[in-house]
Order: sequence, then structure tokens, then C-alpha cells
Amino acid sequence: MKLIRKDIEKDGKGVVELVPEESEDMWHVYNLIATGDNVRASTVRKVQNESSTGSTSSNRIRTKLTICVENIDFDTQACVLRLKGRNIEENQYVKMGAYHTLDLELNRKFTLFKDEWDSVSLERIDSACDVTKTADAAAIIMQEGLAYICLITPNLTITRAKIDVNIPKKRKGNVNQHEKGLLKFYELLMQGLLRHVNFDLVKVILIASPGFVRDQFFEYLYQEAVKNDIKLLFENKSKFLLVHSSSGFKHSLKEVLASPAVMAKMSDTKALSEVKALENFYSTLMADPEKAFYGVKHVEKANENEAIETLLISDHLFRCNDVNERKRYVKLVDSVKENGGEVRIFSSMHVSGEQLKNLSGIAAILRFPLPDADCDDSDEDEKEKSEASAAD
Repeated sequence: MKLIRKDIEKDGKGVVELVPEESEDMWHVYNLIATGDNVRASTVRKVQNESSTGSTSSNRIRTKLTICVENIDFDTQACVLRLKGRNIEENQYVKMGAYHTLDLELNRKFTLFKDEWDSVSLERIDSACDVTKTADAAAIIMQEGLAYICLITPNLTITRAKIDVNIPKKRKGNVNQHEKGLLKFYELLMQGLLRHVNFDLVKVILIASPGFVRDQFFEYLYQEAVKNDIKLLFENKSKFLLVHSSSGFKHSLKEVLASPAVMAKMSDTKALSEVKALENFYSTLMADPEKAFYGVKHVEKANENEAIETLLISDHLFRCNDVNERKRYVKLVDSVKENGGEVRIFSSMHVSGEQLKNLSGIAAILRFPLPDADCDDSDEDEKEKSEASAAD
């Protein structure tokens, strides 16, 4: 996602201008726009023209419209977001108050106006516009003298650095120059790795090359780690996976990712933290049910006691049409963070998100047991189900 403009006032009111660039971005946009928001975008309108003789003809005119959103429909197959609402700005082709449907598409700019930008929406924009916050895998594609450092998200591969060093050929009497060139290349590559890869987020780092270049670099990497006491490399040694590629050019990444061994390793990175968090919740629920709550009333009760270690919440709850209900969930998220808890926002289109949705869309793993937190969630659950249906 490309952020063109962001202007948020102190009271939370403001405007953001965005360009969705990947299919994943459209999902973020779907979660950002709510009924009652104003959206400006380019659109095509059919206009009737009457000639001096009284005959009529119609033309399709491209124009910019601003509508107050009343209905939102996301076509996941076509990757198009359809917004229906009334025109709220003067336009020579569309009357004030007339209904129109805006289609938001990939690589097409739009402007979103909100009376209140809450923390969940702002955090979603930050993560969608910063690839380093979503990349959970990295790759180094290399050969002698050439390497690319890439970050990999579920929908995007981006080159963060290209290392290109002229290494003298290994000839008799020229061995030292060759070795010096290699060491310089490895040093630059190590610096690039440490600069561009967020080891806290990345779960696997592929090093691919023809021949033994990857093994030689990996050996150099950990010799330097010992020499300079680079603890970060020691703590993350298990994340490295050395694999074969036909060359050190960027296009070789495609064949590397298609390797069965790499696919097995990479499959663990997609939504891994959410899957693990949900598994942790279920195991806690079985072993110690007083430390695992679900349903909004139970979870809020746990939060009042500052007992939440991990909050699991589905993004579909933030799409509810009731503004006060959305604020309720945003307040809960902010409160858990303020109390030192971790918040996991699940995508309702992932398998783990669907499982969480069956648990009312909200659950929590507690720091300590709360045996006296009994409350009736039956009415709340019915309300949530009806809201989930309305939102979807």
C-alpha cells in the first residue's frame, strides 16, 4: 500500500490518501472503510446529452466523486471494493444527494475521510504501508560478487538491497586478491542482512546460491559473529535455511520458493503467530479453563482485572455498523496494550480467523486464573452473531 497523504487532527478527525498496490491491500482497505465515512475517487458516470434538435445521446464520463458510504461490498475474486452512497460534493455530472457506486481497484488512488481515526485503523495503515512490518520471511539470492536481499510477505517480494562487488578471478599468484574481494563481498552482504532484516518478525531466512557460495558465506557470517560477539545472529541461527539456486540473479528466487523443502518451511510462516496463539488458547482452555476466556463480557471482565496476557480478536468485529460497538472493541484493544498485554488481530479470511469467529470473535489468554469471573454471555453472543452477519 502506498501512502500519499495523511492529515489527522488532534481530535482524531482527518483524511488519508492511499493507493492499494497488492490484493492484500484491498483487504486492508475493506477493513478501513466503515459506513458513514466519506470516500473520494475517480469513477465513470453515464451522462445523457440533449442536442439542439431534441435528440438524446449518452456518454460515459470519467469524473471524481465524493460519497458518504452507506453500503460496502468486497468482491474477493475480482479484488474490487464497491462502495454505494450519496454524492456530497458539487459535481457537474452528478446531483447532490444522488446515489452512486464507487469501485476501488488496485493501483487507483482514493481519499478516505473519517470523523474519528481510532488506533486500530491507524495501526492497520502503518502495517499495510510498511512492508517490513508484514514480511515474515527473507531471502538472500547470491553468487560470487552478486547478491540480492529480499523480504517476502504473503503477497509481495521486495528487493531491499543489491550487493555487487567485482571479485578478481582466482589465478596463480592472484589468490590473495581473490580472497580479499570475497571477504569484502561477504562483509557488505552481512551488513546488508543486519540492516534490512527485522529478526524479531522474520521467521525464516533463505540463503540460496549455485555451488558452495552459500555455505562459505554462512561460515563467514558466524566466524564474524564469534569475533564481534553479534548475539543477534546466534539467537536466530535456527531461522537460516541454505538451499540451491541455479544463479545469484533475482529471478532465481521463484525456483527457490517452489522447492518442496522451502515450501514446507515457508508454510509455517504464514499467519504462524496467529495459529500458535489460537493453539495456545485451546490448550490453556483444556488444561486450565480459568485462564482462558472467550465472549466479550468475560474478556472485558478479565481486562478490568488487568489479567490479559494475549488478546485474540477478529477483524470482523471492527467492521460492525454500530459505531459505539466498534469503539467498545477499540477501547478494549487500547486498554490491553496499556496494561502490557499482547494483541493479535485475526483476519476473518484465514482459517485461524474463522475458528476464532466461532468463539464469538474474541478470546483471551490470562496471566493468572480468574475463578470468579462468571457472567452471562448468551445475549451478547446473539448480538455479536447478528452484527457479524450485518458486517459480512
